[in-house]
Amino acid sequence: MNIKQSLWKLSLLLAPFAITAVAINLFLLSLMFPHVGLAVLSPVKALLWAIPLGIPASWAAALWVRSLITEAER
Repeated sequence: MNIKQSLWKLSLLLAPFAITAVAINLFLLSLMFPHVGLAVLSPVKALLWAIPLGIPASWAAALWVRSLITEAER
């Protein structure tokens, strides 16, 4: 299996965790919004926003894990 295939598979495996982490961080960030005059995001809206934002996060996590695997194989 080449590295590109393994990165895609690893990214798909990590996607639910990355999307969930992004959703939690967005919701917690939105709790500071009233300080600047904005509305707080609901947990559902934070989750919906996290889906497109979590895809690059899962790709970055897959790159990081792949580098750790490569380093461990040396």
